[in-house]
Amino acid sequence: MYKRELKKPDGRDLILYARAPIDPAITAPAAGHAGPRSSHLRWHPLRGEWIVYAGHRQDRTFLPPPGWNPLAPTTNPDQPTEVPAGAWDVAVFENLFSALGSTEASVPEAIVDTAPAGGRCEVVVFTQDPGASLGALPLDHIELVLGVWADRTQALAARPDVACVFAFENRGVEVGATLAHPHGQIYAYPFVPPILARELALQRSHFERHGDSLLGALIAAELAADQRTIYVGPYAVAFVPVCARWAYELWIAPRRPAPALAALSELERLDLARALRIALCKLDRLWQRPMPYVLAVHQAPARGHHPYAHVHIEIYPWMRMPGRLKYLAGSEVGAGAFTADTLPEAKAAELRAVEVP
Repeated sequence: MYKRELKKPDGRDLILYARAPIDPAITAPAAGHAGPRSSHLRWHPLRGEWIVYAGHRQDRTFLPPPGWNPLAPTTNPDQPTEVPAGAWDVAVFENLFSALGSTEASVPEAIVDTAPAGGRCEVVVFTQDPGASLGALPLDHIELVLGVWADRTQALAARPDVACVFAFENRGVEVGATLAHPHGQIYAYPFVPPILARELALQRSHFERHGDSLLGALIAAELAADQRTIYVGPYAVAFVPVCARWAYELWIAPRRPAPALAALSELERLDLARALRIALCKLDRLWQRPMPYVLAVHQAPARGHHPYAHVHIEIYPWMRMPGRLKYLAGSEVGAGAFTADTLPEAKAAELRAVEVP
């Protein structure tokens, strides 16, 4: 993996990654201007979690008109985009409309506890091709994306204002993506979000009782059952979990427990990329169209030693087709109790039948 760090004229970082050496003459374009960020945190006493407030994001770019793609390489110096022209494969830059990393020193008072919104938000441009998708990229390109996630996780976790690094992709307007160009985001939170904190606590409890990985035990059981597996490789697996809440929900994980992507070997990361590519291709081929989804990378927090954490990727398809996929309704949103309208075994059987070269 080749890497080149640049600085935008407004002070934001731009990091280019490639599978071949990067031209040292490439410079960062001057797109936009990072204005003040007034983010802060407020404590939710009945849920026991922090809520991020970032009113300045109301002015962020939203579904730009045809012909204007801020994530495409700059072709006209008079109309610069966020990324430069030149030979690179993946680009990362600090989000112009970051929800985290407030630039204001003061935090507004409230009747609940408040705190500064430290941390940082970054955009990960997966490819220069606006018509591509993460799953359609060549295998070594997807492996590079995994390497980028690992590299940025390590860099952001070293910051004193970061407690957890969370890489994800929102694909499709159905899940709130405001730009069609293939990209994801990284949120470096100043706290550990509730879902990841709960997951970590359960993994720790299992480890203390049994001395092994909770997810590893589930993977072993899935392999033995052989009903919901989508891909079984020497170092990684992809499967519809027995406890799936979403129709066609997929988990992709290394077979060996490792706390983060950076802890994987080259062979493990390559096989994880293969499992991810097959999973995403199956979703698209099943429906013969791009499947909207949320993709979330679960890794250990930035602080402490977590031998029980098992890095993995979860994918939640999100297509509103009555009788086929899940709606978020009163039970899910109001009570947090999911009612699954489909069986994981049935959805896994459909995906297993999809041929992926």
